[in-house]
Amino acid sequence: MANLMDQYESHQYRGSGGTQRQSKDAIPEPISTGFISARLEDEVPIFNKQKIQFKPRDPITHLKVSNNMLVLAMSSNLLLRIDLENKENTDEVEISHSLDNRPTRLHLDPLGRHLLISMSNQETLYVSRNSKKPKPLVKLKGYVIESVGWNNYNTSDMSTGPILFGTSRGLIFEGEIVSEDESKFFAGAADKYFKQVFSLGKENPSPVNSLHFDRMPHNSQSEQKYFIMATTPGRLYQFIGTIPVTSDPPIFQPVFANYEDSPARFLELPGNFGYSNLQYYHPKGIKSAPEQFAWMTGPGVYFGNFDLSPQQTQDVTSESKLIAYPSDNNTSQNPLSIVLTEFHILLVFPDCVKAICHLNEQLIFEDFHRTGTFGKLLGMSKDPIKGSIWSFSDQAVFKYKVVRESRDVWQMYLDRGEYDLALAYCKDNPANRDKVLTKHAEHFFREKQYDKSAMLYAQTQNSFEEVALKFIQTDQQKALQTFLWKKLNGLKPADKTQTTMLVTWLIELYLNRLGALKEQGLQNDGKYYTLRDEFRKFLAHQRVKDCLSFNKNTAYDLIASHGNIEDLVFFAMLMHDYERVISHHIQHDDYKAALDVLTNKQGDTELYYKFSPVLMQYIPKQTVDSWIAKGRKLDPQRLIPALVNYDHTHDSKASSEAIRYLEFCVHDLSVQDTAIHNYLLSLYAKLQPEQLIKYLRIQGQNPDSVPYDLKYALRLCAEHSHKEACVHIYRTMGLYEEAVELALQVDVNLAKVNADLPEDDEELRKKLWLRIARHVVEEEKDIKKAMEFLHECDLLKIEDVLPFFPDFVTIDHFKDAICMSLQEYNQHIEALKEEMQDATESAKSIRSDIQEMRNKYSVVKAQGKCSSCRYPLLTRGFYLFPCQHVFHSDCLVTEVTPNMTSARRNKVDNLLRDINSAPATPQAAAATDASAATTAMSKGEQQKSELDDMIASECPYCGEMMIMSIDKPFIEPKEFDEVIQSWQ
Repeated sequence: MANLMDQYESHQYRGSGGTQRQSKDAIPEPISTGFISARLEDEVPIFNKQKIQFKPRDPITHLKVSNNMLVLAMSSNLLLRIDLENKENTDEVEISHSLDNRPTRLHLDPLGRHLLISMSNQETLYVSRNSKKPKPLVKLKGYVIESVGWNNYNTSDMSTGPILFGTSRGLIFEGEIVSEDESKFFAGAADKYFKQVFSLGKENPSPVNSLHFDRMPHNSQSEQKYFIMATTPGRLYQFIGTIPVTSDPPIFQPVFANYEDSPARFLELPGNFGYSNLQYYHPKGIKSAPEQFAWMTGPGVYFGNFDLSPQQTQDVTSESKLIAYPSDNNTSQNPLSIVLTEFHILLVFPDCVKAICHLNEQLIFEDFHRTGTFGKLLGMSKDPIKGSIWSFSDQAVFKYKVVRESRDVWQMYLDRGEYDLALAYCKDNPANRDKVLTKHAEHFFREKQYDKSAMLYAQTQNSFEEVALKFIQTDQQKALQTFLWKKLNGLKPADKTQTTMLVTWLIELYLNRLGALKEQGLQNDGKYYTLRDEFRKFLAHQRVKDCLSFNKNTAYDLIASHGNIEDLVFFAMLMHDYERVISHHIQHDDYKAALDVLTNKQGDTELYYKFSPVLMQYIPKQTVDSWIAKGRKLDPQRLIPALVNYDHTHDSKASSEAIRYLEFCVHDLSVQDTAIHNYLLSLYAKLQPEQLIKYLRIQGQNPDSVPYDLKYALRLCAEHSHKEACVHIYRTMGLYEEAVELALQVDVNLAKVNADLPEDDEELRKKLWLRIARHVVEEEKDIKKAMEFLHECDLLKIEDVLPFFPDFVTIDHFKDAICMSLQEYNQHIEALKEEMQDATESAKSIRSDIQEMRNKYSVVKAQGKCSSCRYPLLTRGFYLFPCQHVFHSDCLVTEVTPNMTSARRNKVDNLLRDINSAPATPQAAAATDASAATTAMSKGEQQKSELDDMIASECPYCGEMMIMSIDKPFIEPKEFDEVIQSWQ
């Protein structure tokens, strides 16, 4: 048995096996679909049988499969469990030692972890996945378990969760089975609880052949809604109710309690053959809600869909129907079991397997079994998790592989006129999809639903010309538009020619429809506006815009030929052809609209330079406002043509607007362009002379920084006789003589201001003041005013002004000035005398201080120490300061030199080197007086004196040196790294 699954190979079983039948009603092929239909003669059947190549030790009696766990029961009371995912994981379990006590049914849960075995002695055994020894369920003894309603939501390997049991006497029990550890000596009972919850046949008991329960959608958070289905050989029962989330077992008692007083709802079909089988189809897995059911009973298979909407309280089935068994059955035997797939019902007979499509109720597959070789078929099982289908006889096991089950479903739905479902099942086959779309389109066309028909025709491969002609012949322009638009969306980007043709045609259709409404006088009607908006949305579509960007002239000509000016402007705006739009508005004298497009709709500054000259003539204020709004985005120099393109003398308003923009450029944008400033200056000179001198003053008097041309400005101001402005320009150019000369023609005070400007050239300044004085004396004849210049300019004297006076002028006019001049001379002489006296007194005081310093002394104790090194002071030469700080000579040098400049430091080093290298000489005789001592001072003493002045002028701890070094760091930057390393 260890090598049992080694022989599990995929062999095609065709020679004596299945034959697939085609649908009887064929659909005529649509004309010109663009596809060639080709069908393989030897196409693989939907249900492809494969035989498992192994021979069982004993005849097989039962087979179940769940979650790739295959369970076989054999006549020798031996149970074989095979893990299909791990073929080495195969084990045998002995069911019973007595061959008289045989299994009657196997019940395997969806996970393949829990197995119940109904025995012939009315005993039920339980075998868990991890157990190899069946356990009898004591509480179930005496009941023949015909069916089990497993809990599809259970995920435990140790417990089944609450499940339902159906017995041979019509009783329904609820219970839970728990797998105990076999290693425990005193293991508890496996059946945790077992309690009857309902009886189906109190008067006429019938076996409960099938049980199933599942959840339904429910709005309550504290309750869950369930439906339960149970079948007997001739009846189908339904139970619907709610269960509290935290209810105690048996949890399904509230559901069945609703039917204690009133009879349970059931469907009864006549002619049962003693047993039935109920199967379900879960499209999204076992934990999802079931979608379809199939009940095998006497007259046929009762098939239907589930309606699990929350409002259902009585019946969860819908669209149910009875499907008769195949009439061409060669045997009169009843089916043994059924299997339900998405679209088919498989019926198992002792000698064959047949498949019926529940969509059209036709037999589509027959697989005749070789009973002489393998024995009669005993049943079929479907894996609820993996979906695999298995059949078996007493000598062999077969697996059916489902191959493209939905291959012909589209045609069945198409036959029934369910086009959407037909389309859903032919997504992977373009030819079939095209057939469905064509039939659906033809259906809508016959129903005169032309728009829907056009949408579908556009998705087919039918002849474009034929379809378009159909709509043209029926005068359905809107539907034709829909067809063309859908076709356009289906084209590839490389199909540029076809795209251009369709876009052009669509534009023509829209324009025709708009024109027709205009001819009917409906241009103000809502229908016209709706169509126009639709047309504009079409033009604004990205694909249409991309196409028309290469064919703008064609579109312009087409729209213009219909006289549709509004849409022509809209299209130009759409194509960002703002130049055309602005030109259109200007041609129609709509200058404000042109400016609106220029300002708000586009961002090309080149159009400003092109159209501003025209706009400036008609709407200067708005034009300048738009320029100012653009700010630095516009080049003011390129707007000068627009500013000079009109006669300033005739349009003062436009002139003021030009000045406003130029002032904005100068003051707000800080434009330094010479042309802008020159033009603004010219406008000031011509139109606003009062602003001219103000502008010149703002620009300053630095000839290198003024933005305007000085020579041009001087010539312009001279032409318009703006003398004060000329004076300012002369002054800026540094031509002070010309400035003063011209200023005298304007105002003497202005001349005086200009005369004081050359501060560094006293000779020129005196010359200018003399020119002013001469002008006042000779031209204005005002001697008194000329005398006042002597006070205003300190360079002028009375003797400088006297030559300008007339020969016969009386002294009365300048007597005071002469007296004042003489008085100033006397005061100056007295001041010099006082300075000489102060100097003499200072010299005497200094000599006295020097004499006192020579006689001053201080006492140093023998144990005194240096203030720097703290060593005894008398060991070498030292310096004593009045503050009583005392330093060795070398220590003082060390303290002082870090605060010196490099030049003074080098000087100190040189003096020390010279003093130390000088030979010792006998001490000169003491001089009798100061002059003799000075004469006797040697060169070495002079050097020592100089050194004393440099290092001992003040105490390093008390003088300014200490104050100046307060912000000096304790560690010099160049020594920082060395100090840090020394600390590490």
